[in-house]
Amino acid sequence: MYDVAVIGTGIIGTFIARELSKYQLKILMIDKENDIANGTTMANSAIIHAGYDAKADKNKGKFNAPGNKMYEKLCDELDVPFKKIGSLVIGFDEEDQNTIKELYKNGLENDVEGMEILNKEQVLEMEPNLNDTVTGALYAPSAGIISPFEMAIALAENAMDNGAELILNSEVTDIKKVDNGYMLEIGDRKVEAQYVINCAGVYADHINNMVASSSFEIKPRKGHYFILDKSVGSLVNHVIFQCPSDKGKGILVAPTVHGNILIGPDSEFIDDKENLGTTAERLDFIRTMALKTTTQIPYHTIIRSFTGLRATADIGDFIIEESKEAKGFINVGGIESPGLSAAPAIAEYVVNLLKEISGGMEENENFIATRKKFIRFNELTDEEKAEVIKEDPRYGRVICRCETVTEGEIVDSIHRNAGATTVKGVKKRTRSGMGRCQGGFCSPKVVEILARELGEEMININLDSLDSYILTGKTKENDLYKQ
Repeated sequence: MYDVAVIGTGIIGTFIARELSKYQLKILMIDKENDIANGTTMANSAIIHAGYDAKADKNKGKFNAPGNKMYEKLCDELDVPFKKIGSLVIGFDEEDQNTIKELYKNGLENDVEGMEILNKEQVLEMEPNLNDTVTGALYAPSAGIISPFEMAIALAENAMDNGAELILNSEVTDIKKVDNGYMLEIGDRKVEAQYVINCAGVYADHINNMVASSSFEIKPRKGHYFILDKSVGSLVNHVIFQCPSDKGKGILVAPTVHGNILIGPDSEFIDDKENLGTTAERLDFIRTMALKTTTQIPYHTIIRSFTGLRATADIGDFIIEESKEAKGFINVGGIESPGLSAAPAIAEYVVNLLKEISGGMEENENFIATRKKFIRFNELTDEEKAEVIKEDPRYGRVICRCETVTEGEIVDSIHRNAGATTVKGVKKRTRSGMGRCQGGFCSPKVVEILARELGEEMININLDSLDSYILTGKTKENDLYKQ
């Protein structure tokens, strides 16, 4: 029997699993997807919010600012890119200026450090490409940018380095109460765990309803995004929000941690929890709304559009509590924005909650806080590149030309704990296929490397999920073509 089963390997599930691995526990991470962070963590704004937005009496307000303060150290320990570039909430009229004052006041209540209200001249000095119709802004220097799925992968890897186990492609289809815990049915397999932590994202209500009455509903909200090429990565220097409205935090224009520009999202409630399709109508809406922030957006440099889902709970707040009807079963649901920012503080809270429920947990004296550094070839000096290639010639073979990703990096990403098994898995860990050509050149090479390193036929290498095949068979079966 496992001590704890964590359902869902998004940013919340992996943060909790890593925090749990600081104790002497037998931990199991479970996900229905083919990889870590394939759900809501895969596609979002990637912002570490300062914490001035949510009210202090809500869980969103309680965990945002403390979570923000934990990221720098965590990213350093786990070798995850993080940039504290600050954010600006810009206004264009008197009503917006009143909103900015309210956000500032709320930020003080939430213990957000370093905020300033800026006038028009100060804003345009910091961001000269914004529209000169801007009248002022709230500046929060503690806001940052990150790659959420890289963070989740690092957390899962570190949790496994410390003894946690992981099973993917494993949908939990039922949960039954048994003596001293729960039995989880995962396809044909059954596993028992004394405690269960439900971090199933948009399916958190579905998982809860397996052991208790329906107490909350998750209604997904879909958001569309554009990614611009790195050649225009200096368009803005901070995360730029428009003043929030009753529809959310508005369209943002922001640098990404890897040097692109991100624009979006809109907000649309949907019924289908698997609907990730883009529509021309919604993308046009974002394009138009973002022009209010700046007319300098070079839309001809778009390299990708995509959507992400937000796990919005009907109670309007994060749900972080032990089920009243199922002892030892903890729901962590409705983790929409600022869930990414709040995640490390949420994980700490959940583990302390489990300590109370269980009567205490023994520390893991052998806990390793850091993970093996990832060699990012394009960030090395010429001397460092020469040294790396000398030790391993595979780092001298560039597979992804757009992002300068080498064979050595791809092989490393496959053989780590929670390693890549698909083309998308390699992409998430190395950025191979993330550049201007979006994998047009490197994808066949990545398939070859995956097949070789995993000991599989190339036909068995998937793009992502088990049914996302790339190759269906050989085009030339005649022996003449084997020459």
